[in-house]
Amino acid sequence: MAKRNQLYVLIGLLLIAVYVFYSERSETPGMSGVLASDSTFRPLNVEEPHLRLDLLDKIKKLDYSGSHRNIFIFGPPPPPPKSAEQVARENFRPQGPQRPPPPPPVTVPAQLFGSALMSKSGKRVAFFLQGDEVLVVEEGSVFLSRYRLDKIGNESADVEETSSGRHATVQMLQPANGDSGPGAANQ
Repeated sequence: MAKRNQLYVLIGLLLIAVYVFYSERSETPGMSGVLASDSTFRPLNVEEPHLRLDLLDKIKKLDYSGSHRNIFIFGPPPPPPKSAEQVARENFRPQGPQRPPPPPPVTVPAQLFGSALMSKSGKRVAFFLQGDEVLVVEEGSVFLSRYRLDKIGNESADVEETSSGRHATVQMLQPANGDSGPGAANQ
């Protein structure tokens, strides 16, 4: 392109830019296309626009006995205030140190259903039922990894929990009428 043609293009672009600048400037300021919604606005006719202090004083003299709750917080109203006697009763603490509650009794998760005397060794063994499993335990041995069988009696067995040293007595399971033992239904 020759220098002369470039000069004509430059002058043409400058004329377009000046035209756009002045055409945008001549419009009304603000957003284009937005008009006032009501051009016939008339203000209210207020005779006395002063604050009526006499009415406010009258309202202040009224005794309000509402629930005094915040209407902007969801939930039930606050409880009524407590009397001094109720507060003293709730805050009462007995004198002296408090003893901790006693530990719960030892429970063995197995049922004793029989015992026998071993003829060769002379030791007594007890038969415990845990679910479907039968445990044969000698006196003095540990079973279920945390209980020691101390003594076997005719109707019960004395068991010690090895972790705490507490003792429990496990009563022998009595068979139901007509049964001869825990496996009688399978025979």
